Amino acid sequence: MKKFNVTGMSCTACSSRVEKAVSKVNGVKSVSVSLLTNSMGVEGSASDESIIAAVEKAGYGASVAGAEKKQSAETDQLKDKDTPVLMHRLIASVGFLVVLMYISMGHMMWGWPLPAFFADNHIAMGLAQLLLCVIIMVINQKFFISGFKGLIHRSPNMDTLVALGSGASFVYSVYALFAMTDAQVKGNAELVMSYMHEFYFESAAMILTLITVGKMLEAHSKGKTTNALKALLNLAPKKATLLIDGKETEVTVDKVKKGDVFVVRPGESIPTDAEITDGSTAVDESALTGESIPVDKVVGDTVSAGTINKSGFIKCSATAVGEDTALSQIIKMVSDAAATKAPVAKIADKVSGVFVPAVIVIALITIAVWLLCGQTVGYALARGISVLVISCPCALGLATPVAIMVGNGMGARKGILFKTAASLEEAGKTQIAVLDKTGTITKGEPKVTDIIPFEITENELLKYAYSIEVKSEHPLAKAIIVKAEELSLNPYEVTDFKAESGNGLSAEYNGKRIIGGSKKYISSIIGISNDISSKADKLSEEGKTPLFFMLDNKLLGIIAVADVIKEESPQAIKQLQNMGIKVVMLTGDNERTAKAVGKLAGVDEVIAGVMPDGKEKVVAELKKQGKVLMVGDGINDAPALTRADIGMAIGSGTDIAIDAADVVFMKSKLTDVPAAVRLSRKTLRNIHENLFWAFIYNVIGIPLAAGVWIPLLGWQLNPMFGAAAMSLSSFCVVTNALRLNFFDITNPKKDRKIKYKSKKDDNAMTKTMKIDGMMCSHCEGRVKQSLEGLAQVSQAEVSHEKGTAVVTLTAEVSNDVLKKTVEDQGYNVISIS
Repeated sequence: MKKFNVTGMSCTACSSRVEKAVSKVNGVKSVSVSLLTNSMGVEGSASDESIIAAVEKAGYGASVAGAEKKQSAETDQLKDKDTPVLMHRLIASVGFLVVLMYISMGHMMWGWPLPAFFADNHIAMGLAQLLLCVIIMVINQKFFISGFKGLIHRSPNMDTLVALGSGASFVYSVYALFAMTDAQVKGNAELVMSYMHEFYFESAAMILTLITVGKMLEAHSKGKTTNALKALLNLAPKKATLLIDGKETEVTVDKVKKGDVFVVRPGESIPTDAEITDGSTAVDESALTGESIPVDKVVGDTVSAGTINKSGFIKCSATAVGEDTALSQIIKMVSDAAATKAPVAKIADKVSGVFVPAVIVIALITIAVWLLCGQTVGYALARGISVLVISCPCALGLATPVAIMVGNGMGARKGILFKTAASLEEAGKTQIAVLDKTGTITKGEPKVTDIIPFEITENELLKYAYSIEVKSEHPLAKAIIVKAEELSLNPYEVTDFKAESGNGLSAEYNGKRIIGGSKKYISSIIGISNDISSKADKLSEEGKTPLFFMLDNKLLGIIAVADVIKEESPQAIKQLQNMGIKVVMLTGDNERTAKAVGKLAGVDEVIAGVMPDGKEKVVAELKKQGKVLMVGDGINDAPALTRADIGMAIGSGTDIAIDAADVVFMKSKLTDVPAAVRLSRKTLRNIHENLFWAFIYNVIGIPLAAGVWIPLLGWQLNPMFGAAAMSLSSFCVVTNALRLNFFDITNPKKDRKIKYKSKKDDNAMTKTMKIDGMMCSHCEGRVKQSLEGLAQVSQAEVSHEKGTAVVTLTAEVSNDVLKKTVEDQGYNVISIS
């Protein structure tokens, strides 16, 4: 995706105009313009020059983003430059506005004193108001330049509404001033006083000032929404201390090349991704992973750019520099997500595309209707101006991007990286979560789980096993080696090592043969009793692999090895289920092992024996039932991650899996999956709140400004109050989005099941059960849990008051099974229909 900076946009109508213009350029496949960051992402083969030309033709400015490829340039781009400029404009405007208001309202309405030369000189007072108003209009000339430029290019925007409203007030006031001079010449004092009340100079100036207030508050709040991205950019170290010919030389980080050796002292930032070549330390990786506890590092371990060396002095060899570092990749993901649009934003885009022209038409109709009703030009004009200045397309345009930016930044701080705005929106709509077993639910590293010796000690059995397994490269052998080394055992000196066909190993020790292998292999050599065989079968049923060891013709014992599940896996799976998400474990392992792991983890369904190329087909089938989320970490997971509606990759996984995914977890914890769903749901809810506020504000405000309620209730809106309301609307939307920063995405207490309509719901069957004996909500819970425990039941709605359970089925299940399930809980089933 190519990224561009866009200048001159003031509201969502502007961003829509730019999108339309660029989308018409040959070679452009897709374009997304962000009003929040004033950026544009373009995909396709079109040249930069043709894209920039299209933007300029639409009346805006454009340049290639990040042309210098420097972090400092990107940081400067995100710096809040608008707020200080708007603050200066506001201070100057308020200074002149106070004087203008004193003359126009203080003197005329409340009789406040004026200098003697103004006494009864209404023309002088009118001229003074005109001059003060012109000064304020010059200070805020940007509204007029942008507004009328948009009108000329047939793409009116928010500035157009402000410019027309303020300009109409000014023009009519100038007309009244000239008419007053004519009345003065004719000596008609009564008419002079009448025209004095037709001045709207203070309205013209007040509109500009109040809109500037709103713009400043909006800019300040928008600046806060990019804090997460700015914080990431600020993490990038500026300097590195290289070792050149044995001497320490400080250089800027862009001078560091792959393979260069540098030193890092305690308290310093690590400048690039690197491998430690000398020394040990503890590294604070919280900026990248969200984990607050420092991680111990020794020679051979990798460290990442932007992390902090907390204790020891270390020497490192650079492995990735510049844009290839993990920090740079994270920054790219976050900034790219900000440049994309969520699907829900299309609603606001469609409305905003016609919003401003529609408002102008409504304002003209309002003026015409009031004139036809016999009102004065000034009265009718006031109603039309009120319509112009109360309408706010900005609130519509900001509703989605500010929430996406805050939500995306919040995820980044927790080590959850959403690559696009669409992935942040869609994750919360998940109905089925498909989890890879190895490395996702389990640790991906076989561990020794049981040591069962026969007539010797555990350590002796382990030592014999260690002696032959140390010469093997099998993954199960590694587990035994690690366990033996943990206990500081030394292997026997063996000779004549052989890897026997049929899953066995053997070696010579003191004239005796040590043999190890599977039950099937050992049983072909020596007889195994039923008692020992049943112990091995029980281990297998638990998902463990029993390894038998013997010395000559004597059975030494069994060592069980298994890929143990991660500590947080059952917790994460339970949280997903509590959100109403079905959890499926997908693995290539045999069914017995898979079911054992699935039972420990608590998944709803286990699909075992799936070859790597078959995972994609399974996901495709599951998508027929609902929206699928896939979590994986290996190369063989990449096709399935791409096929799923939302692909999530464990950060410690392969680069291919990470590239194929829509979401990346830097902490490699499965609990980040429900956290991502939780964040997505909260962000989407915030977007809906913003859109509701933006729509309802305009639905209520425009009729009020047009004077619809004047004949009925006498409600009349002054243009100045309309401008104040407009200025605050966008601020309210942005502030609401900032509330996301206070949401704890790791807290499952407020999780609730969201029942999305499944693609199979149209064909789903329902059965109503009449149940006797339920007395309270606790009874309801027991019945509901037991029924939903059946694989064929997707949902059970239970009421103890009605004595019923309405069961939704995804597959046929007999009434006898349903009846037994409920009666096993101690209740009586009267009928099933």
